[in-house]
Amino acid sequence: YHHLQDSRNTVGNIPMQWYDDFPHIGYNLDGKPIAKPIRNKDELDKFLNKMDNPEYWRTIFDKTTGRDHVLTQEELTLINRVQKGSFYDASYDPYEPYVDFFTHEKMIHPVSNYPEHKRSFTPSLVEKRKVGKLVHAIKMGWLKVGQPKKEEDEEIKFYDLWADSHSELARQKMHVPAPKMKLPGHEGSYNPAPEFLPTEEEIAQWKEDEPEDRKLDFVPQKHDALRRVPQYPMFIQERFARCLDLYLCPRQRKMKFNVNPDDLIPELPKPRDLRPFPTVQALCYRGHQAMVRTISVDATGQWLASGSDDGIVRVWEVSTARCVREVSLGKNQPIKCLAWCPNPSVCLLAIATIFDDKILFFSQFFKRFFFKRISRIFIFKRIFSTDIKNKSSQRVDRRHFKPIHWRPAEKVELFNYIFVIQMKVFVVSKVTWHAKGDYFAAVVPNNGNAQVFLHQLTKRRSQNPFSKCKGAVQSVLFHPNRPFFFVATQRYVRVYNLVKQQLSKKLFSNSQWISSLSIHPGGDNLIVGSYDCRLSWFDMDLSTKPYRTMRYHKRAIRACCFHRKYPIFASAGDDGSIVVSHGMVYSDLMQNPLIVPVKVLKGHKVERNLGVLDCCFHPHQPWIFSSAADNTIRLFS
Repeated sequence: YHHLQDSRNTVGNIPMQWYDDFPHIGYNLDGKPIAKPIRNKDELDKFLNKMDNPEYWRTIFDKTTGRDHVLTQEELTLINRVQKGSFYDASYDPYEPYVDFFTHEKMIHPVSNYPEHKRSFTPSLVEKRKVGKLVHAIKMGWLKVGQPKKEEDEEIKFYDLWADSHSELARQKMHVPAPKMKLPGHEGSYNPAPEFLPTEEEIAQWKEDEPEDRKLDFVPQKHDALRRVPQYPMFIQERFARCLDLYLCPRQRKMKFNVNPDDLIPELPKPRDLRPFPTVQALCYRGHQAMVRTISVDATGQWLASGSDDGIVRVWEVSTARCVREVSLGKNQPIKCLAWCPNPSVCLLAIATIFDDKILFFSQFFKRFFFKRISRIFIFKRIFSTDIKNKSSQRVDRRHFKPIHWRPAEKVELFNYIFVIQMKVFVVSKVTWHAKGDYFAAVVPNNGNAQVFLHQLTKRRSQNPFSKCKGAVQSVLFHPNRPFFFVATQRYVRVYNLVKQQLSKKLFSNSQWISSLSIHPGGDNLIVGSYDCRLSWFDMDLSTKPYRTMRYHKRAIRACCFHRKYPIFASAGDDGSIVVSHGMVYSDLMQNPLIVPVKVLKGHKVERNLGVLDCCFHPHQPWIFSSAADNTIRLFS
């Protein structure tokens, strides 16, 4: 009644205290807000209004409008009737006479006059048998009367989902019904509508299209009677294709797991907890006029040797970046590789150039007593790639006979070199030392089966350890403490046992072209860099495939190296960056190595699409040296 009386506020039957903090109290029929009236009366004003206003006793406050409302006489009557418990409508008579819609008198014709059946007066024989069975069960004790029946819990039947085909229930659960064929439409009718019949151009286009590009497998045709419809020529082919789809297309139910993507990311330690590792550039070594292809640090960590395309070998003091020695091999003799002898008691530097067929040995401090000691050891002697100690038992094939000469430096070379290994026709691309400093290996590319040579300094001997080389050799490496020899071809790394003289293991790099490799000081882990931007970590005790493949570089990887003391390794690429990673190898064989990238070092410029060409760690400090195509060498500490 109140809603019909006052319909200005359309908010409905809601608590009006919701509008206490708003300047309006609701909305009218037009959707506009209804402003609250100003009510600034205090208690004194209310008292005066009570004394002066004769209508005060029938005035109430309406919450929906926020205004005072004076009750009419009709509203007062309604309130009085509700308070007395009477009906709100005065015209309603609750005591009006009762109208009997159904008569109490018996009529002649009842609604149903169907006579009772005879069997309703005789006892039932079926019920008699049931009662007899129940009585017999009670007498025998099979049925206990008066005890509530216990509800037996239904046992849950489990089935083996991954069992063989013997489990019929599992087969039914995993069955996926085959999809049904598409039902024919109006175009498949024998008398289709004109809009479904193709034109001559559409028929010609349908014949030119490939079978998989056609919308329909047939051309709709019109026949005046069903008996004139010919046999469908493609019926057998379509049935056969349908049988092939049902037989060859696999249908299986895939188990979907709700996996949180954050759970798949391994929890790696923070880089600041893995210190020390190089973070900033400390020194820059300048002086070369061409790109610096190779660098090497001596065993003491005091001297750094570098070779450049300008044909000059420079020896730098690590702490001051001062060039203490400069050896020129000629403008047309770019330095391909150089390596310090790891034996600290012998100060020797092996140098290999690109277009020369010699391995040069250089000493930084070329003093008289040192030269006398070296000259006593390395006396001129000519030996060959095959061991001919017992000429009667071995025959040498003269077609593959490649001489190698050990000779002291000539008078012209005496100022720079101590002695020279003359390789004759061979061009050496890589020189690698053994950890003890007595043996070193040289790689001679494109030389058939004689691509690797092993040399011994103390006995002045050279030999070709392989009678047949499988693939183009890219790099070689000695095991730090075991008689193993690593030979890297373009896609594989073969591990040979030098004592047993047999192939021990073959590592698959999963890359197209291997560029460099380095071994962990422990000897059980190996990293391999490739020109397709991949750095592979091998755990040789675990598998012959990479334990982890890292793609941190955008261009080819030129060099990679391990630190001798600290658990860090690095890789350098043509993108001008050096990625330093933490690689902890645990003594517990059940625990996998921890590999975490910690720093990307930048500072070199990319020139002629070449970036960092070589990198190596300091033997004692967590520092790294890098050489690049911008003619500089940088030290990061």
